[in-house]
Amino acid sequence: MEEKSLGELVCRNIGYGIVQPGSSVNGGVPVIKVKDIIRGLSAVEELDTTAPSIDSQYKRSRLHGGELLVSVVGTTGKTAIVPESFSGCNVARAVAFIDISDQLIARWVKYYLDSPFGQSYMEQELNTTVQPTLNIKSLVKMVVPIPKSEQMTKVVGMLDSIDSKIRINNELNNNLEQQAATYFFHLFIDNANPSWFQGTIGDLGTVVGGSTPSKAKAEYYTKNGIAWITPKDLSIDNSKFITHGADDITELGLRNSSATVMPAGTVLFSSRAPIGYIAIAGGQVTTNQGFKSVVPKDNVGTAFVYFFLKNALPTIENMASGSTFKEISGSTMRNVPAIIPDDESLRAFSDFCDPLFQQQRTLEAENRSLAAIRDSLLPKLMSGELDVSENSF
Repeated sequence: MEEKSLGELVCRNIGYGIVQPGSSVNGGVPVIKVKDIIRGLSAVEELDTTAPSIDSQYKRSRLHGGELLVSVVGTTGKTAIVPESFSGCNVARAVAFIDISDQLIARWVKYYLDSPFGQSYMEQELNTTVQPTLNIKSLVKMVVPIPKSEQMTKVVGMLDSIDSKIRINNELNNNLEQQAATYFFHLFIDNANPSWFQGTIGDLGTVVGGSTPSKAKAEYYTKNGIAWITPKDLSIDNSKFITHGADDITELGLRNSSATVMPAGTVLFSSRAPIGYIAIAGGQVTTNQGFKSVVPKDNVGTAFVYFFLKNALPTIENMASGSTFKEISGSTMRNVPAIIPDDESLRAFSDFCDPLFQQQRTLEAENRSLAAIRDSLLPKLMSGELDVSENSF
C-alpha cells in the first residue's frame, strides 16, 4: 500500500477559513462553522453569514464543492466533504479546508481522518495552551496509506452506503420536525386564542437546575450509572432525544451533590456556555449546573414545552445576564413569559406529535447503530485487516 503525506495529495488549495467568532451578520455570504460540521452538513438548514466586505478579502477560501473540511479549533478532528450545493460558501477560521481534486481519494482521506489512526495523530499534534488547536502545518504532514484504486473504491463505497442511510434518516427526521413545528405555529402562534392565560414558564412545568459532583472524587463517576448530561454532550450529540452523556454519576455522586433526577420527557435547556441547546430526556437523567431544564406538567406535555422553548429562545437570551458570559438563572427562567393554551389544544398537539416523536427516536436509534457499525469497520478497512477483494465474502 502506497503512503503519501496529506500535503502531497492537495492539488489546488489548503488553508484556514476567514471569520472570527462573533463577526457573522445577516445578508452576507454563508459560512460553514464547526457546529455545522458536527451536526452534518446534510442536516444544516441555514448557515450563519458574514458581511460581503469581509468575505471579499478572502476569495481564496471560497468553496466550490468537494473540499475536505477539518475542524481545527475547540472541538477538533471533525470532518466533512463539501456538497456541491454549498458551492460559494466560505468557512470559519476554526475550520481548515483541503482541496483534493480526486474525489475518491478525498473521501478515502476523510474516512482515514475519522478512523482511530487519524484521530490519534491529530490528538497528539494538538496545542492545548489556550484551547485545543490543530495547526495545519502538522495536519499536512500526516502520512496517509493509499491503496489501489479498486480496493479504495470498495472500501469507500461500503462506508458511503452507511453514511448515506444515516443522511436519509436525518432528512426524514428533519421532515418530521418541520411537520410538528408547522402545527405548533398553526395552533399556538398564527391562531392563538386571545383568552388564553398569560403566564410564565413556571406555569408550564417545574424548572430544575443541575449540579456537578466533585471531580476530585473518582467514585462519584462511572460509565454505567445515573445519566448525567452536560452542554458539551449536546454540542457533540445533536440528537433530539438523549439518554446518556460522556459520563454517568454514581448513587454516591448523586447524594453528595445537588443534582436532581428528572423523568423521561423532561426538556433539557442549556442555560450558559451556550444558552439554548435543547434536547428531550429519553430516560431518567441528571444534568450539571449548565442547565435550567423543564419537567412539563401532565396536561402541558413534552412536545409543547420543547417547541415553546425553541420559539422563545431569543426572549430567553435577552433576559440572560452576566459579565464574563451570559447565563439564565433559575428564577429568571421560571419567569420567562408564556401563553398557556387550553387543555384541549394542548392535548391535540400532544396527540399529533406523539407518533412523530416516536418515529424520530427510532430513526435516531438506528443512526446510532449504523454509526457504531461504521466506526467498528473503519480501522479494519483502513488498515487492510478486512479483505474487500471480490472473493473475500
